[in-house]
Amino acid sequence: MESIIQLLPDHVANQIAAGEVVQRPASVVKELLENSIDAEASQVQLLIKDAGKTLIQIIDDGKGMSMTDARLAFERHATSKIKKAEDLFNLHTKGFRGEALASIAAVAQVELKSKNKTSDVGTEIYIEASEVKKQEPCVTKQGCSISVKNLFFNIPARRNFLKSNTVEQRHIIDEFQRVALAHPSVSFKMYHNGTELFNLPASNLRQRIVGVMGGKANENLVPINETTELVNLSGFAGKPAYAKRTRGEQFFFINNRFIKNSYLHHAVASAFEGILKDKTHPSYFLYLEVNPKSIDINIHPTKTEIKFEDEHAIYAILKSAVKHSLGQFQIAPILDFDHSSDLDPSYAKFKSTAKSPSIEVDRSFNPFREDFEQETNPTQKTSTAKFKPDFPNKQNTQNWEDLYEGTKSFSSEAIESRINIENESNTQNSIHFTEESLQKEPASFQLQRKYIVTSLKSGLLIIDQHKAHFRILYEDLMQKFQEKPELSQQLMFPLIIDMNPIDFEVLSELKLHLNQVGFDFKRFDHEEIQISGIPAYFSETEIGSLFDELKANFKEGIPSSEINLKELLAKSIAETTAIKAGKKLKVEEQMELVSKLFSCSSPTKTPKNKPIFVTMNSDDFDRKLM
Repeated sequence: MESIIQLLPDHVANQIAAGEVVQRPASVVKELLENSIDAEASQVQLLIKDAGKTLIQIIDDGKGMSMTDARLAFERHATSKIKKAEDLFNLHTKGFRGEALASIAAVAQVELKSKNKTSDVGTEIYIEASEVKKQEPCVTKQGCSISVKNLFFNIPARRNFLKSNTVEQRHIIDEFQRVALAHPSVSFKMYHNGTELFNLPASNLRQRIVGVMGGKANENLVPINETTELVNLSGFAGKPAYAKRTRGEQFFFINNRFIKNSYLHHAVASAFEGILKDKTHPSYFLYLEVNPKSIDINIHPTKTEIKFEDEHAIYAILKSAVKHSLGQFQIAPILDFDHSSDLDPSYAKFKSTAKSPSIEVDRSFNPFREDFEQETNPTQKTSTAKFKPDFPNKQNTQNWEDLYEGTKSFSSEAIESRINIENESNTQNSIHFTEESLQKEPASFQLQRKYIVTSLKSGLLIIDQHKAHFRILYEDLMQKFQEKPELSQQLMFPLIIDMNPIDFEVLSELKLHLNQVGFDFKRFDHEEIQISGIPAYFSETEIGSLFDELKANFKEGIPSSEINLKELLAKSIAETTAIKAGKKLKVEEQMELVSKLFSCSSPTKTPKNKPIFVTMNSDDFDRKLM
């Protein structure tokens, strides 16, 4: 019988391996940056073109490679990181599988120039689709320069699955930030299409976080430090007041390796419980140092998932440390059991005798006498001087009738009118069911400051005020996109929003449409945005949350269709600026909202296809009251 099992050719096996290791340009960036760190580089430069689709180049000043090592580095399972299986449980390096360069060379055109300290000249290698086209000596400085060109040029189907340049660039920046945050002692630079995006000199951890996330991050960081036998914890957490609507600023590093772990994230989220705004997420940059033998990092091709030997203990330590730091820096309430000597009474007070309190009462004061005199003499002006009635002495009980001397001239008509006034004031808040009062009732009322309730011929109409305003603003914005630019109200002082490269790339593609609805920008660059004018129906306090919402909604990229872009932008703006639950509305405002809602083209659903109102007819009431 003919054999049906055969060995795959090397180029096919490498392409299959590349499917796990190289998913997009960001995967190449991650592997090459980690190789530079393992080579003990002190300066690393990243250059990309067309979001990595055309070129990814890494230049470092690490140890470099000899001619033989440079050639072997592109073979499968060739590595200098491990020698035996036991080394997998005592890893101190980033890469160790020896598949990265082989997988990259299988799906791209790769050019490598490298030189080590002991060699007089370097070596240059050019590989295309796993085939070595050239290897020769060259003149280069110590370190390594590797260029990856035309990624997936030999696998068109894989290349077609890549997203837009904006999305791919975002993933590259994410990988760059993770490596840069893990190694603050290394200098990093990043360029995209010739434009410098990051210039991070070697520094301490706090300065590195500020360099990556922007200058405003410095004032929002709360230091965290905890040393135990199991784990050493350090890093920073963001103040709850500056929590983000997205989870982009959440980083865990285990032995300087970025990881994703939902269980540890839950520990941090539990520490922030009760002190975060609704629908916001805390920022944190946490570094854990553990014994390499107590973790297993060889469970995922990208090595971002780790198994812990004692995960529950690390959870408890992490939660306690974060909570303690938030309380220590007066971010969250704590119970302080430390004794303060300032609260102790002096020794002399223990010897002194206690004094009994004395109460002075003006027994001649009558609070009703002045009111009675004004009722009986309405034309008499009230004196500003303090009135001191002259009542007989309490001991003289024979003249008790004098106590009511001021009421003798008070007529029965005055008493009756006074009683009527008091009755009217006590019943102002009661419900009157007379026909006359029902006709004077307002056309709508607000329930729990969230719903607008109004009557119909057949029953009741209950409207969610936020959803209704959401629909109104959305249709208004979509109409403004079709018309000439909206006039904006100019601000006395420009609003400043700090930017980082990721946020800038998103907002730069929305700038034209933001101008269309009334935003006026005085400055718009990688460092900050200065807003000098906003739409007339906006409040300055809403701008920060609006731009956070825009960055969250467009995180996965800008829609290629102009119509879809306008719809998504209008939804973001309308939902953020619509009136919220808890806002009290006057009757006129309620009726105006109802009127505008039913003037919309689709008054029954929000732009996110959620119901806006419900109706209840008399039959519904009859069934519930049977």
